Amino acid sequence: MKFSKFYFLFLTLSPVLLLSAEPSAFGAGDLTSSNPYGLTKNEKVLLETEKKLKTVSSKSKSQASQLDSLRERIDGLQSIIESLSRKAQSNKINLQNIQHSTDISFGNIDEYQKRLSLSIQENRQAIQEMKTLSLQLSKSLEAISADYVTKADYNALVKNVNSFKTLVAKEMKHGKRTPSKKSSIKSADLYNRAKVNYNKKRYTSAISDYETLIKRNYKPAYSHYMIGEMYFKRKDYGNAISYFKKSASLYSKASYMPNLMLHTAIAMSKTGDKQHANAFFNAIIQKYPNSKEALRAKKYLDI
Repeated sequence: MKFSKFYFLFLTLSPVLLLSAEPSAFGAGDLTSSNPYGLTKNEKVLLETEKKLKTVSSKSKSQASQLDSLRERIDGLQSIIESLSRKAQSNKINLQNIQHSTDISFGNIDEYQKRLSLSIQENRQAIQEMKTLSLQLSKSLEAISADYVTKADYNALVKNVNSFKTLVAKEMKHGKRTPSKKSSIKSADLYNRAKVNYNKKRYTSAISDYETLIKRNYKPAYSHYMIGEMYFKRKDYGNAISYFKKSASLYSKASYMPNLMLHTAIAMSKTGDKQHANAFFNAIIQKYPNSKEALRAKKYLDI
């Protein structure tokens, strides 16, 4: 009985179960279905195309996302590049400024070196000229020694003889020997008296006083110079040169040296010794360029 009921129920429900297990004819060709069926050829093409479009769309979205990410990275890189570019430009300007400063510094160094080299060359030339002039002056002094010393000695001998004659005449006239005043006078007083005699142009007395001072070795350089000056004024140029030479040999740094050298040169010129005279004129100009004697020496050279 129970078996009969069960069998009857199975027969009743079997068609329903079979219908639910097979696709419904009413859903055929539904492209929106998750599992479409009963499609035509064109519908299948459309379905495949739609699937491909979805795939492409999905890939496009992924690529768009990647593209956005790349753009963000590119923007970041662009900012870094711009920053580096600004720094590079700033460094370039700094380097140009440094290069400009360096060029100026090297230019100043070159200019200084040129001036220093020119100064050294001028100094060397001046030193060489001074050496040449000194050599000429030395030769001139040697020539003076050779040419005039003998004559000076002769003139001194003549002077001593004349002085002796004068002394003898005075003794004969007075009948007795008069004591010499010069032997008792002090050298300083004799020096002052010689200056007074010179200023009053009593050259004979002044020369005698200075000769005595020379014998006493009292201011011998100046005494020789003063005797030379008096012979120069008397136009006795030979004696003047001799005394000037002796004075210079005793003290070459005296304040009267410019005048001594000038009068020596003039005396040489007057005696016809133009070569040595010009050497002395040039020596005065070189050694005492700002002196009045140098101006006079230039005039003599221009004659």
